[in-house]
Amino acid sequence: MILTDTHTHLYYVVDKEDRAEQMERCFKNEITRLFLPNVNSQSVEMVMGLAKAYPQNCFPMLGLHPCDVKENFEEELSTIKYHIEKNKIYAIGEIGIDLYWDKAFLKQQQQAFITQINWAKNLDLPIVIHCRDAFNEVFEVLKSQKDDKLRGIFHCFTGDLNQANTAIDLGFYLGIGGVVTYKKTGLDKVVEEIDLQHIVLETDAPYLAPTPFRGKPNESSYLIYTAQKIADIKNISLEEVAKITTANSIKIFGV
Repeated sequence: MILTDTHTHLYYVVDKEDRAEQMERCFKNEITRLFLPNVNSQSVEMVMGLAKAYPQNCFPMLGLHPCDVKENFEEELSTIKYHIEKNKIYAIGEIGIDLYWDKAFLKQQQQAFITQINWAKNLDLPIVIHCRDAFNEVFEVLKSQKDDKLRGIFHCFTGDLNQANTAIDLGFYLGIGGVVTYKKTGLDKVVEEIDLQHIVLETDAPYLAPTPFRGKPNESSYLIYTAQKIADIKNISLEEVAKITTANSIKIFGV
């Protein structure tokens, strides 16, 4: 069995011993593929460092997180683009629109999102989308940029069934994480209606730990709990969930 965490910020763990222990716990749970999303220019070195430390297991993605889109976003984009040209990466991400914390930079977030979508198209790479309180805005951008090269993952998908189907129709997979294990979110009902061929697994570690660790720091080894929840929802084996979702991740990232 091979499980794939398509979205983890494991590079935030700077203590090498702690990080090695977390990786070992991943391996014990048969989580051997981890994709690392960048957030800004300062995190590039951490992302690439972890990928170089575990080249068979950790795969870097570079992009500018919408919450890091401020007055200097063009400078940030320029720096990140420089690193993209210098390194092997597997997606542009995480990118998108976030209106939860602040709506003041919506225009800049839209500009940064479109710029990075075009990077991905030019490099024939998928994008990994961060969307929070912004489904309408994200869908508007995606529809305006839609072509046969636009593809990727809706990271940490927590929308309703209509939004799920819209994302799928636009050519995207749904990244399902620990939220599916929470009561009263309704995400389990959405997953029940969506074919597993459209789903990949993620943790977003150190955020959004699944039950029974909710409220505590998340880690990639906890992906097993999300996978088991989906197996329960679909009434299939954990091994089947791993097989299908890992195959989906290979289709997306090409590795």
